[in-house]
Amino acid sequence: MNAVSKKTVTLEDTGESIEGVTVLGDYHLNGGYEWMELIEEHGWAVLSSWGHEGWDLGQWPYVMVAATRTADSIGNLFGVATYCEGDVTCTFYRTKARQWDVISEHAFTYWKNGQAHGPDDLPEAAAELPSRYRMPFAVHAA
Repeated sequence: MNAVSKKTVTLEDTGESIEGVTVLGDYHLNGGYEWMELIEEHGWAVLSSWGHEGWDLGQWPYVMVAATRTADSIGNLFGVATYCEGDVTCTFYRTKARQWDVISEHAFTYWKNGQAHGPDDLPEAAAELPSRYRMPFAVHAA
């Protein structure tokens, strides 16, 4: 599979089949930083941090999480891709809430297994994460 291609995808949350979606695939040609540059040209962005305090999301350039928002004739589509030393998984959802849930699950896994610096008070399971850990990081104005 090409690192970036147009494909038919099945949305994980609704089961709908959507044609012509930009999907990310494995990328073993170069490293993570090159993957990041490539996917940005196709509407994807790698997220460096997650949660209210902006904890690390992944371990750049080896482990990264990327997101996108696009649309079809019905409405918005939200994508999540993970990059782990060239191996890429890519999924799509109809709702932003489901996209955030999936990114939060990835963040929890990375924080829990020590692949990224995260909060000190993690619960036992990702489903138990407080809402402040389940959102994109935003710079808070003073």
